[in-house]
Amino acid sequence: MYAFVLPGTIFFILYRYIPLLGSVIAFQNYSPFQGFIHSQWVGFSNFQRIFASADVVQVIINTLTLSLLQIAFAFPVPIILALMLNEVRNDFFKKFIQSIVYLPHFLSWVIVASIITIFLRSDGLVNIFLHDMFGTNPIQFLQIPALFKPIVVLELIWKESGWGTIIFLAALAGVNPELYEAALVDGANRWRRIWHITLPAIRSTFVILLILRLGNVLDNGFEQIFLMLNPYVNDVGNVLDTYVYYKGIQQSDFSFATAVGLFKSVVGLILVLGANQLAKRFGEEGIY
Repeated sequence: MYAFVLPGTIFFILYRYIPLLGSVIAFQNYSPFQGFIHSQWVGFSNFQRIFASADVVQVIINTLTLSLLQIAFAFPVPIILALMLNEVRNDFFKKFIQSIVYLPHFLSWVIVASIITIFLRSDGLVNIFLHDMFGTNPIQFLQIPALFKPIVVLELIWKESGWGTIIFLAALAGVNPELYEAALVDGANRWRRIWHITLPAIRSTFVILLILRLGNVLDNGFEQIFLMLNPYVNDVGNVLDTYVYYKGIQQSDFSFATAVGLFKSVVGLILVLGANQLAKRFGEEGIY
């Protein structure tokens, strides 16, 4: 068993724990030519810049807004799909629907962004349909700031909801069928059986996934956002992940970018610990 655990352990040591040592540059005015040892120490000045910069404050607002939208609209969809699939009695139809909703997960964000661009560009399928049906002029969907966040959330729902359904279906598979039979004998209709048997069966899974999601509340996924950004929506679409890339890679401000990333990680840790304690107060097991 230890041999099976070893590859994953090595992965986390090499790519998660050892790189943490590089976080020291968040407290330095780091220069690649001077290295970790000889770069000037500046204490918490890089962290002070986070709240002193209007750009960073706007980026944090964008990040939180998008995360809350994802939690409010994208997070419940796998639960709803799992509940719907759990009520399907035709095994062939159920497996067919499962396969269809799982497939987008295996597409890269590059492909997903390309599909969305093809559909929503000025000469795309959506504008062609609107023009043929209603005679409208081409709408620049990808250049309208108000539409950026809804498009990103809908992309996430389409791509990842089917994969997230697997976890909840696995939880529902452990429900004793005799509970449904007993409830049916007692006269409970389908909605009652869902409310009193199905939902309690996935409650602990829901709580654990929500706690883990709160830990990533400042993490919107770099690749998806980066691929959808353009100068027209940059003010509302630039989030911490892309901001760190622009500052750290394109502008070579390594120390400040590291400070922003470290700040994001600390906030995520605090949210996980807080949500876990709150879950325990409500009688759930939590993640530890």
